[in-house]
Amino acid sequence: MSPAARVLFASASLLLVLGAAPSARADDGWSLAPSGTGRSLVYAEGAPGAVLQDTVSVTNRGARAVTVRLSGSGVAVTFAESRVRVPARTRADVPFTLSARDDRTGSIVVRGSDGRTATVPVRLRVGGPSLSALTVEQVSVGRDGIAYELVNRGTTTLVPRLAVHADGLFGPVLDRGPRTLPVHLAPGRRMRLTEPWRDRPALDSVRVRLTVTAAGGAHDTAASSARFVPWGAVTGAAGTAAAGAALLLVRRRRRRTPEDAGPESPRTEVELTGAVT
Repeated sequence: MSPAARVLFASASLLLVLGAAPSARADDGWSLAPSGTGRSLVYAEGAPGAVLQDTVSVTNRGARAVTVRLSGSGVAVTFAESRVRVPARTRADVPFTLSARDDRTGSIVVRGSDGRTATVPVRLRVGGPSLSALTVEQVSVGRDGIAYELVNRGTTTLVPRLAVHADGLFGPVLDRGPRTLPVHLAPGRRMRLTEPWRDRPALDSVRVRLTVTAAGGAHDTAASSARFVPWGAVTGAAGTAAAGAALLLVRRRRRRTPEDAGPESPRTEVELTGAVT
């Protein structure tokens, strides 16, 4: 069924009957309320990861049609239609879904074409056992430091702690004890972070290991290898060596011995001893 088909319109000929349910009144023309009777707010409860469904109703008591836009504040809400046109003296029932990730308090907000708004409170509670789990992934060493990703695989918001250790060819080159990261990782969220490393070795081959922990027993470790080579110094040394070799070759050519030279052309000398008759 398409989202538009799920928006149900029902004529309301008796306004007194429609006015029996509690509602958030935007003005004398239209109002907002949870579908059904006797509810002043939307309360949803489910297992972690569940998709919860409910419906709100926009009632137009006026003599003209009204167009409203629906959104969520503080909670992630997906509506069957986020923009609804409600004819005069008609009620529109708008289904929506909530994702159960953690306990939340928020509201559903409806804005009319006249700029006025109405809200309905939302209370979301996640049942079932709490699970703390995370992974550290995509570890790499670059110029800016050690980059990595944290992923919350559980059902609770986590405040991770990070420890970093790196070994080079001749022993440890980095050892940072656990410290709390300034992040709050919500369930299902992935975050890219970078650990600064300004005093890294100039010439070495290292293996970096990251260990991440959080409350509730969450724990994971990941590693990556890197080689540090001062290419500028290597290039300069290579150029100096090449220049020295060329100079040595020129000097050797200039100092070649007579034995190394080829045979000379024969010379003819004439001595004049007197007058020729």
